Amino acid sequence: MAIPAIISGIAEPLLSITDTAVVGNISINPIESLAAVGIAGSFIAALVWILAQTRSAISAIVSNYLGAKKLGEISDLPAQIIFINIFLSVGIYAVTIFFVKFIFKLYNADGLILNYAVDYYKIRALGLPLTLFVFSVFGVFRGMQNTFWPMVISIVGAVLNVGLDFALVFGIEGFIEPMHIKGAAIASVISQFIMAAMALVLMLKHTPFTLRLKFPFNKELKRLLALSVNLFIRALALNVALYLSNAYATKYGNNFIAAQTIAFQIWLFFAFFIDGYSSVGNIVSGRLLGEKNYKSLKILSKDLSRYAILVSLFLVLICGILYEYIGPVFTKDPMVINTFNAIFWMVLLMQPLNAIAFVYDGLFKGLAEAKTLRNTLMTATFLGFIPTLLIADYFNLKLYGIWIAFFVWMFLRAAILRVKFKEKYLKAV
Repeated sequence: MAIPAIISGIAEPLLSITDTAVVGNISINPIESLAAVGIAGSFIAALVWILAQTRSAISAIVSNYLGAKKLGEISDLPAQIIFINIFLSVGIYAVTIFFVKFIFKLYNADGLILNYAVDYYKIRALGLPLTLFVFSVFGVFRGMQNTFWPMVISIVGAVLNVGLDFALVFGIEGFIEPMHIKGAAIASVISQFIMAAMALVLMLKHTPFTLRLKFPFNKELKRLLALSVNLFIRALALNVALYLSNAYATKYGNNFIAAQTIAFQIWLFFAFFIDGYSSVGNIVSGRLLGEKNYKSLKILSKDLSRYAILVSLFLVLICGILYEYIGPVFTKDPMVINTFNAIFWMVLLMQPLNAIAFVYDGLFKGLAEAKTLRNTLMTATFLGFIPTLLIADYFNLKLYGIWIAFFVWMFLRAAILRVKFKEKYLKAV
């Protein structure tokens, strides 16, 4: 299950990392363009992560009912939550579009960076309802213990986005005029539309669920929304950390936010790569809980941790070998490359720690332990990340300080969840 989950999981960060690499190499204002994509992409990711928490809730509930052999009791639930997701995402786009300039000023963006970020967001965010729909369908498939079809959808979307990025950003002589940063945004929206169409067809064909909206609401909708609300709060706390990291990097200067954009996109790619094993925890732990199979749950936690750490070390090894060649893929500016190279080792150093945190994130999502995840993230953000960032800023550590704060943040997430899991579930064996 993990291999297809890894491939499907990296689709969304691959869209962003492709935009980052392509935009960073355009001939007109590449540093400002790179910074703008980083800021706007970070805000879009924040919205997606907050709204997409229903994916984990859907997966947990579907897998619980699958394990209990009672899927018929929730036949109408996926359609209900998908329509709620689409309604929310359309509403959020409509509201944010009027305040987008003010929002990006909060990231310390101004001048050309601000204008580029607004242009990129207005187009790219059109895909928000499409992304939320795809993520919801992925939640249904994962609850059914199926990671194959999400992988197929993600591969098509990623390949299409890469091709469209080059065609629309740089243009095709005699056919398409170069669209620069707007072309990257259009490429993402087209890819998201194709992914949504595929998700719709495959869900109707390969799951017992439909998109026929029925009333009254399913009895599990209340629990699903309760899980989602706690995961929303968790995602808000998570995005406080991401917002502050970008805001402080922008404050330090264009070279710093450009380097931070590259480093964070790679960190995000690694996170979703390792998250393939977290997804297996999300998928399988819910079924094992439904079966009350605590012995297998213990084995699952150990195996997933071991595999995720090995994968993270493999990624670190590859990037260590290619260390000097990674920055130039995203930009040709020597100051940005030097700034990136100075802190990239810190991104690599924390990957095994990230692996443990992401595995237990997935396990607790599958176990529907949303309150534990909420409290853990709030503790890590407000008692770990923010104080560390403020102290580091006081000592003018700049990007070093941001990544020290991220290290503290991930350490607390991993340690708290590991202890909670051992106390609650391993004692049951």
